[in-house]
Amino acid sequence: MSTRLTIRLDFSAGRRLGAGKVALLEAIEKAGSISAAGRAHEMSYRRAWLLVDELNSYFRQPVVVTRLGGTGGGTAVVTTLGQSVIRAYRAMEQNAERMVRRRSAPLLAQLRETPARARRKNSARR
Repeated sequence: MSTRLTIRLDFSAGRRLGAGKVALLEAIEKAGSISAAGRAHEMSYRRAWLLVDELNSYFRQPVVVTRLGGTGGGTAVVTTLGQSVIRAYRAMEQNAERMVRRRSAPLLAQLRETPARARRKNSARR
């Protein structure tokens, strides 16, 4: 058995940074496009754009800049600040995962293979 950890940073004024927004930044960095990054994460261009706009509003400088395009469409670039946001989040995630793995071992050793509640439901169906 294993555990899964997700980290969400809740800043003041309802600002949140989590795995989804960081993954979107990484996809933009890879694809060079907000629409392609959105498609990669099965979200509409509008949703991806709103998340980028939200992220840009959190920081003193933008994490993504865009350039209008012609026939081929525009481009999007993750800024140096955006890259540092990705690195900082992934480093926190790795450190937290190491700590949780170490600290959760005694708990994992005590877990049942199947939760008792699930066993009761299965036996009641018979």
